[in-house]
Amino acid sequence: MVQVNLLCADKGVLDDLEKIRELDKSGMVEHCLNLPSYCIDAINLSKRGVQRFKSKLSSWKGKISSIIHAGMGGSAIGGDLLKEWAREKLDVPMEVYRDYSLPKYADEDTLVFTVSYSGMTEETLSAFIDALQKGCKVVAVTSGGRLKEFAEKAKAPLIMIPAGMPPRAALPYLLLPQMFILQELGLVKGLDKELGETVSILNGLKERVKPEVPTESNESKKLASVVFGTVPLVLGYGPLKPVAERFKTQFNENSKSLGFSSYFPELDHNLIMGWEPEDPITKLFTVILLRSRNEPKEIKNRIEVTSSLAFSKSSKVFEVYCLGDSILANMLSAILVGDLASVYLAILRGIDPTPVKTIEKLKAEIAAKSASIRSLELKFEGLILQSLRDDKV
Repeated sequence: MVQVNLLCADKGVLDDLEKIRELDKSGMVEHCLNLPSYCIDAINLSKRGVQRFKSKLSSWKGKISSIIHAGMGGSAIGGDLLKEWAREKLDVPMEVYRDYSLPKYADEDTLVFTVSYSGMTEETLSAFIDALQKGCKVVAVTSGGRLKEFAEKAKAPLIMIPAGMPPRAALPYLLLPQMFILQELGLVKGLDKELGETVSILNGLKERVKPEVPTESNESKKLASVVFGTVPLVLGYGPLKPVAERFKTQFNENSKSLGFSSYFPELDHNLIMGWEPEDPITKLFTVILLRSRNEPKEIKNRIEVTSSLAFSKSSKVFEVYCLGDSILANMLSAILVGDLASVYLAILRGIDPTPVKTIEKLKAEIAAKSASIRSLELKFEGLILQSLRDDKV
């Protein structure tokens, strides 16, 4: 059990570099600060992967009527970001599925991204098999495991990404390959320009939120200090909806803290009623508003009116402004601030941000009880054998 003294934590610990290194045993701070360099590496491996499967991808051009991202946890966040990033770019619908199977409409004209960092996520392996059975155009993104084996045997496009890091730290590797495949298929364009702006902004931003920058000048440390001892409620809108969810899950996994997310304008039709009675419980929350200087006027008005009517009366409120002109720069600049804030909050709580023991224990117990991976292997092998027989007929 994690022991945390919420009343006596020394917030000066965030400016104690030795203490940060002592608590951050597995280097999650460095993973966060490496976001721009991970983006550059992911760009390069994505381009190589696209070239490797250029012939097959070319044969798919003009034949895609829908897109599905199948993944779980940290691997699924990349799908959420992809969907919002591409919303104004795609002429075909896209969905993110966190489940064992695909929707009934999935067919030979459906592009399916199966994404699992470990390659051992049973829901994603099951979705991969379902996609093959439905005749979908399947792509796999993974660092190894059974998903790699399945993709190789099925001769599906496979983008291999670096192993050995927590899945939540591998976001660029899970996200960017999908973007490059969409571009290669002619479904989106202008990716290189957006990435150039994004990497430049991230390189500048990391210098302002790194541990060496004192709390008074460090947005991520300030956010962690404000959230400490409360429950973060992160609110986004439109393209920042998945960013709000990313903040929430990083507080969950890195800080070992409860956290919640929602989005405008939907929250104005339900969530704000929780603040109407001015219940003392609302003081347990810190409301984090994700803002953009490009936000639509109607959203800007909603955020400001909602904050004035509800949140400012009983909760702490912290605004995080995205940087850049492109949606991708907006998304990843806010994510860098939030990721580091979640790590700094873990430091304030006196805990190592990297281990996720309860998740690992849950996976192990489920695997022990169901033997699901082996059953999926057998199902896949049967599918491949049937395919070989059909080819001979």
